[in-house]
This record gives sequence, structure tokens and C-alpha cells, in this order.
Amino acid sequence: MRIATASYPLDVLECWDGYAAKLSGWVAEASSNGADLLVFPEYAGMELATLAGPSVAGDLEASFRAVSDLVPEADALHADLARRYKLHILAGSAPVFDPSLGHRPVNRARFFAPNGAMGIQDKQIMTRYEREVADIVPGAPLRLFDTSLGRIGVLICYDSEFPLLGRALAEAEFMLVPSCTEALAGHSRVRIGAMARALESQCVTVVASTVGTAPWTDLMDVSVGKGGIFCPPDTGFPATGVMAEGQLDEAGWVYADVDPAAIAHVRRDGVVLNRAHWSEQEGRAGPITIERMG
Repeated sequence: MRIATASYPLDVLECWDGYAAKLSGWVAEASSNGADLLVFPEYAGMELATLAGPSVAGDLEASFRAVSDLVPEADALHADLARRYKLHILAGSAPVFDPSLGHRPVNRARFFAPNGAMGIQDKQIMTRYEREVADIVPGAPLRLFDTSLGRIGVLICYDSEFPLLGRALAEAEFMLVPSCTEALAGHSRVRIGAMARALESQCVTVVASTVGTAPWTDLMDVSVGKGGIFCPPDTGFPATGVMAEGQLDEAGWVYADVDPAAIAHVRRDGVVLNRAHWSEQEGRAGPITIERMG
């Protein structure tokens, strides 16, 4: 199978047809290059706010509501593209007001299969900006998607930096990590987290990034990052743990070919068996004895 992960710039959209044309073009390009699984980044859906005009796009709260209102239409477009091109697509996440989860928005990614099925994954742990400025809240718990490509989990950006969230998805062959980071340090944290999750769970992790500037929104006025596809540095995989990476802040798709059988093999008979040996930490990680050494 071939994975395509996006280094994705946000645009000011003049009309819905412009958004549909942009998204369709990205999907068509990935499909023409043989991709089976497409991953768009965190908050890529925020460009929908520009359809409501600059005053709404520039107002954080108003933009959240404008985007949330358009998510059903965006979902219909993604579902149509997934069916048409026979692809699995993780749509760029967006703020969504879900009445079942309270009165504040969650950061929600939506996952589409070629057969028309759709699943959702909400972000679990909020960054300081999300909790202190934007008042975006944690959403519904983690899910695992059982697909024709294998089992797929989603850890949205900051979530990838927490080992227990990764461990909860240890049955996944693929962990998708849509991200939005404003500085190289932030991108590095997500990249390191994704590589650590690939090591621990002996799986493939896929980072998608927003790139470039969007001066009309305080949420992501500057984005620094690049798409990347990571693996356990073990039998059948690159020794660096890096299958593919783009160039920093350069828009476009990043591709890697993955044999799911290689994941099964390394879990069963790798040089190391991190995933199987995880439970051996219990009882050895504490309580810690502090020894005074002078």
C-alpha cells in the first residue's frame, strides 16, 4: 500500500467551488501517484472560515462557528472523493461544536473509507493555546478503525507526545498524526513523539503538517512543518526509523510504500519486541528509591 501525507498550506477561499477544486486537486494528485491512504493535517479545515469573509475569519470564536457549520458539507465532499478514487482519507481536523459534548468546540478529525463509511476522532489533550486562549476542549475517547488496509488510529498533534495514548492504540498498524505547529520546536516535538510511538508499538506513524502563513487567523498565522512517515528501526524497515520526509515548509504530498506484512513480522520476530515487552515495565518503574551520593 502507498501512504500520502500532506504538507498543506491554507488559502483564502473565494467560494465553495474554490475549496472543492483545491481539495479535489490534492486528492486527484495523490491518487494518480498510486496512494491508498491520504492524511491531511490538524486544523486544515480552518481555511473554510475565509468563505464567511475576513471579519469572521479574523475573529477566533466566529471563525470556529463558521467552520463548524460547514463541516457537514466538507464531509460530504471528502466522502464523495473517497468513493470516487477508492481511497481512505483522513480529513484535516476542524473545530466542531458537538452538543453531546458540551457548549465548547472540540478539535475533530474525520476518517473516510471507499465504501462510504465515516468515523471521527477528537483530540484528547489540549495545548496551552487551545485551553488558555481558544477554549477548545477534549472530545470523545480514542477509537480504532478496522479497515481493509489494516487497523488505523489517530493521535492529533499534541496527543502523539503522550505514550499512554499511543499504547491505547497498540493494536493499530498505522497511527495517523495530523499536526499544526507554529515553530520548528513544535514540529520537532510532534516528530519525536510520532517516532517514539512507532518504536513502542512497532507500527507505522504518519505525520501531516500545515505549512506557510495564514495571517487572517490567530490560531495558525504561521505554520512550520513537513510531512513524514516513520517506522520501527528494525527488520524490514529503514535503520533510521524514517521512511519518507518532505522538505521543511514545502507544500505537497510525501509518499511511502508500506507492506503491512512487514509490520506483522517485526511484531512477531523483530530484533527487539518493544510492543510485546511493554508490560514488563510494571513494577520496575516505581516506586523509585532515591540514593544520596554526596
